[in-house]
Order: sequence, then C-alpha cells, then structure tokens
Amino acid sequence: MNLKSLKAKGKIWIRLCLVSGSVVFVDQITKNIIKINLSVYDNIIVIEKFFNITHILNPGGAFGFLASQTPEIRKFIFLFMSSIVALFVLWFYKKCASNFVFLSYGLALIFGGALGNLIDRFKYGKVMDFFDFYIGSFHWPAFNVADSAISIGMSILIYHILFNKIPDF
Repeated sequence: MNLKSLKAKGKIWIRLCLVSGSVVFVDQITKNIIKINLSVYDNIIVIEKFFNITHILNPGGAFGFLASQTPEIRKFIFLFMSSIVALFVLWFYKKCASNFVFLSYGLALIFGGALGNLIDRFKYGKVMDFFDFYIGSFHWPAFNVADSAISIGMSILIYHILFNKIPDF
C-alpha cells in the first residue's frame, strides 16, 4: 500500500468521525439543554398550532415501536439491533466511502444518529425527543437531532439505491 492510498483511507475515516461526531455532539448538547430547562412533558410553544419544543422520553423505537414491551426486552432488542446496524453501516461505509462520497456522508449521518440515540438508551433506557410538530390534533411523532440525521442519511441511501449508485459487492 502506497502513501497516497494510506492518505485516502485516512481521509475517509476522518470524514466519518467529523460527520458522525458532529451529529452526536449537537444531538447530546440539544438534549442536555432540553433536560436542564424543561421537565418531562413540559413544552415551549414556538409556532402556535404547529411547532413546540416538548421534553419527551420515548421508551420505544421510531414512532413508538415496541414501547409497550418490558424495559428488559426493549433494552436487549434496541441495544442488540443498534449494534448490528452500526456494524453494518461501518462495513458499508468502508466499501463505498472512497468512490461514493455523497453516499458516505449519508452513512456517516446514519451512524452518528444511531450513536446519539444509543447513548440515550444507555443513559436513560429511553430516547429523549423534543421536536413536536402538529396541526390541530394530528401530531407527528416527536423526534430529535439524531433522528433527523438518520432520516437525512436514509434519504441519501434510498436515492443511491433507486438510481443504482452503490458499489458492487
């Protein structure tokens, strides 16, 4: 392996660390600000009848998935699945980061978002959400910065899959 190749490999891992690390940092800072300033279920009306900042602890997954299961089952499933997904994302990232830069950013966003929510699961056994959008009585499920990063990353991944812009394995 030559020096140029080593530099290129190092660059892709720096990209992953910077993007994922930024997501985790902003996610945890915003969650800490919410925790310090709002009790659970308290809210701040930002745009009346449309958007609140509301402190919520979500015991389930996306959209409350498995929220009714026991804490032990949820913890096992979410920690196990998060670890498997994280390993898969790292493997996929390694395969595509050099030649599919936009896709690598999407994967780094997914990885950072997963880590941000995984930190919450270890700290609280739940994920803190606070962005609360609604119209009348219809509420979009509350979410956080990590969820936003995952959604953006998944959009990039879906784009690449739909337009066949992924590496051959």
